[in-house]
Amino acid sequence: MAKILSLIAIFFLVSTALAQTHQRGQQTQQQVRLQEARQCRIEQLTASQPNQRIESEGGVTELWNEYEDQFQCAGVAPMRNVIQPNSLSLPNFSPSPRLVYIQQGQGLLGLSQPGCAETYHSSQQPGLRREGSQEAGRQGEQRDQHQKVHRIRQGDIVALPAGVAHWCYNDGNEELVAVSVTDLNNNANQLEQKFRSFYLAGGQTQRSSLQGSPRQQQQQRETFQNVFRAFDENLMAEAFNIPVEVVRRMQQEDERGLIVRVRGEEMRMIRPEEEQEYESRRYNGLEETYCNLKIRQYLDNPREADIYSKQAGRINIVNSQKLQILNYMDMSAEKGNLYPNAMHAPHWTMNAHSVFYVTRGEAHVQVVGSNGQTVLDNRVNQGDLFVVPQHFVSTIRAGNNGFEYVAFKTSGQPMKSPLVGYTSAFKAMPIQVLANSFQISTQEAQNLKYNREHQTMLLPPRAVRSS
Repeated sequence: MAKILSLIAIFFLVSTALAQTHQRGQQTQQQVRLQEARQCRIEQLTASQPNQRIESEGGVTELWNEYEDQFQCAGVAPMRNVIQPNSLSLPNFSPSPRLVYIQQGQGLLGLSQPGCAETYHSSQQPGLRREGSQEAGRQGEQRDQHQKVHRIRQGDIVALPAGVAHWCYNDGNEELVAVSVTDLNNNANQLEQKFRSFYLAGGQTQRSSLQGSPRQQQQQRETFQNVFRAFDENLMAEAFNIPVEVVRRMQQEDERGLIVRVRGEEMRMIRPEEEQEYESRRYNGLEETYCNLKIRQYLDNPREADIYSKQAGRINIVNSQKLQILNYMDMSAEKGNLYPNAMHAPHWTMNAHSVFYVTRGEAHVQVVGSNGQTVLDNRVNQGDLFVVPQHFVSTIRAGNNGFEYVAFKTSGQPMKSPLVGYTSAFKAMPIQVLANSFQISTQEAQNLKYNREHQTMLLPPRAVRSS
């Protein structure tokens, strides 16, 4: 009898503890949801410019304020890198995935995918050549092997998965300008919602050239640091089987910053012929494995537009169906080219936040929230960046000289729900529903539903439509 009572007591205590744990878990989840909801209680959106600037020997890194309400809502951190010719953006990795748009220039990009073989060797092979060298396989030259090096150019969208070390070298004759958005809220990031990069060389020092308030400068130094500096030099010498003096060179403060000039002649490395690499290929998902996934796609090809209007412009989309690596990142992008005075139809994105970066021209943008208030009603110009949160309804009207943008999405398969056109929400509703909803006549409801039935997303200006 005493054993039975003891078991009942133990069962009661365990049940009580589990119930309390479950209740605390529910409260924690509710607090997280409420916190996330509060982050998107936006009263005003603004077209934003970078407010922090890190000057390096070989270029400039510009950062938008990640603590702005619109970026906190979307859970993203925008950045712009300007790499000078014959300069190298040093190897680093981030805990969050990043999409990069090459706004200007060209260069070489390398990713170190963990577990993947170094399939490029310095011995001469068919279809391969040594970048920057006059001949391959010279006598006495040490053999090298490494993972694939990718050619990137203006108009490319480039995917950088979380935790993968990468570097970029500008081998062109003009500045390489790369605009990127890092998805801090992505499931891959199990740290706090803060932008950071772990550098394997270089990094910020106390004497680095920084701009912004003292607090922002301190945040920058905490964001971009060389991980080797804090390790014991003897431990690292043993790990790499190299002299301690070499480790000290790896650990010393480097005044060159995050982007460095390459000394002497251009860097040499093995990569495929450009013609072979830039062949237009279609994948069905079976030809690619993780180690040879494509990481970039040209985003501005008029012949591959997903939405096209002869009078209004075009939209090119890169999602997880077109670029398989985005399945691992749950991000995507679109490039919009609006003709003068054309409109991007009123719509909302059902499953993603959208971060717009203006690449050319100017436009009038309106965004309305669930409270029925306009949160953005302003002109945006080249270099501006703004966020349209999930489900917020937005529209864009291009200026007299047209408008171009690139939009970064926090979903690999974003879905838009337009209010105008043959795929619109109104066209799917009966006329009587529209008439009674807006207290308008049947004829007015019919015009509302069908006047744009031959168009979608991109709307030509009235003068063009009437002609």
